Amino acid sequence: MKQKRNLPHRILVIDDNKSIHEDFCKILVKSPKLGDELQDMESQIFGSEAMTILPEVFEIDCASQGKNGLALVQQAMSEGRPYSLAFVDFRMPPGWDGIATIGHLWKVCPDLQVVLCTAYSDYSWQDIRQVLGKTDSLLILKKPFDNVEVLQLAHALTRKWELNREVQGRLNQLAYYDNLTGLPNRVLFMEQLKQVLGTARRNQQKAALLFIDLDNFKRINDTMGHSIGDDLLKIVAERIVKCLRMSDIVARSLTTEMAARLGGDEFTVILPGLNKEEYAAVVANRIGKTIAQSITLDNYEIIVTSSIGIAIFPQDGDTLEILLKNADLAMYYSKSIGANTYAYFQESMNVRALKRMTIENQLRKAFDRNEFTLHYQPQFDLGKGNLSGMEALLRWHNCELGNVPPDEFISIAEESGLIVAIGEWVMRTACRQMAEWMDQKMPLQRISVNVSLKQFVHEKFLEMIRQILVETGLNPKNLEIEITESLLVENKQGISDILNELKKMNVGVAVDDFGTGYSSLSRIKEMPIDCLKIDRSFVNAIPGSAKDQSVISAIITMAEGMGIRVIAEGVETTGQADFLRGKKCQEVQGFLYSRPMSEQQADVFLQQRLEKNDNEQKNGVIYEVFKHAAHGK
Repeated sequence: MKQKRNLPHRILVIDDNKSIHEDFCKILVKSPKLGDELQDMESQIFGSEAMTILPEVFEIDCASQGKNGLALVQQAMSEGRPYSLAFVDFRMPPGWDGIATIGHLWKVCPDLQVVLCTAYSDYSWQDIRQVLGKTDSLLILKKPFDNVEVLQLAHALTRKWELNREVQGRLNQLAYYDNLTGLPNRVLFMEQLKQVLGTARRNQQKAALLFIDLDNFKRINDTMGHSIGDDLLKIVAERIVKCLRMSDIVARSLTTEMAARLGGDEFTVILPGLNKEEYAAVVANRIGKTIAQSITLDNYEIIVTSSIGIAIFPQDGDTLEILLKNADLAMYYSKSIGANTYAYFQESMNVRALKRMTIENQLRKAFDRNEFTLHYQPQFDLGKGNLSGMEALLRWHNCELGNVPPDEFISIAEESGLIVAIGEWVMRTACRQMAEWMDQKMPLQRISVNVSLKQFVHEKFLEMIRQILVETGLNPKNLEIEITESLLVENKQGISDILNELKKMNVGVAVDDFGTGYSSLSRIKEMPIDCLKIDRSFVNAIPGSAKDQSVISAIITMAEGMGIRVIAEGVETTGQADFLRGKKCQEVQGFLYSRPMSEQQADVFLQQRLEKNDNEQKNGVIYEVFKHAAHGK
């Protein structure tokens, strides 16, 4: 097997006798022949098949005093070519002695192997260990020394130094680098950012921190498996690094790439020496576009986008912690305004984050304070004018925040995991109320309850529905669950299984906000769906937008062909109602007919409808009696 040749090990000789320098050079600057002899010796000891790592020659430097030797070690470290071994004389008047010299050397280069050369015994081994500490990097060589002895020490200790560095390198890789992507991990990233900010502060420069999060990455892991998810993360990491290498605006003041993986699908990029703040946007835009290019993995074509937050040092944070927090806030803001975007940090984001934290904290106390209520909005048969159903709508009045709009607290409940418990409360309360109305013979066919994605795919969702139906005594046919259209693009088999189980239970399913998601007609066709709710954004455009009118017409026609009921949401004008009636839309819901009502208001409303129906039935009976009498029957 061929020998593996590296650069020669560097050895330093520190001795006040220059003839000693010459002796070490004669011994250690080997001829090729001597190198072959050593290789033969190693082969006999370790076996001929062993890979031998042997420098062709040693590179020798000499110093006559400890301070001179320290200067050479410092220079070698700064050049990235440290010494492997130092032979240090014990007595070197008038400067440091050997013990003091070794102490200084180890402060600069802790892994340096050292041989202390002495003909005297001023210090015992115990004294030396007490001064220098316990170490396996120090040996003592008695003068006068044998040439072979020196050569053996040099060869063994440089090999030991090399092996120690290899082990340390592997440990550093584990400690400071992400095992999956090879990028610096959080620990090394924090050290790098600290260095960059320190340099920027001293030089009065700007620096930028980019916080990158992949959009909907959990969906990829859940639907395609973690193996594909890991492969995707590796490709994303490579693309981020590629974007930095191709950048013509980022100062390359550090030797390593300024990208890191913090964990999961979160990445960061440090841009040191920033001349203009807008350059950070150029890099962010480049990263976003590069990440969004399609990827083929295991015959799947995947397009993943990212949300990027940008914080500028020093105005967005003059410390590592504040800058990182603000870049994170900017990333979340970017995600909130839409996928595949970036945003600079603004102070208002801190206000928004504080409000979000306050809402989450208050949400956790809402159950104990009985702050949740349900309001009910009627749904009507557009042709006959009859009441067909009620949609249960969650409302929250907090003792500190007042009335909190659903679009502010629902998303926070989903992110914090509180939505499962809140959703169960909504379901139980709505079903109990519907059961009471049914017992009172109210003219009502169903109660509709919105269910979030996290609640719908929860492992105990179906069990919860069954339990609530038993508890409340509600007939399953009087319950309709509303899911968003985006849920239909999730794990196809998993969603289908849940929908089929609901169908077996005779629980209805409506697709809310239809037309705004990404579901295909084939998905709708093969799913057990009972109702499509046309999103209010299309209805609001009537009569102005011909395109929106065409979408509404197409949805109604498609649903009719598949035997699916249609409800139009957000109907506010008679013109909208007339258009929908002309297109044979079956049901409507909106302010034109009724605003959401509290439980007490809904009771009054239903009682009035019940009395109206009773009067109409009585009038119908009287009319039939008179009609029969007029005909002599």
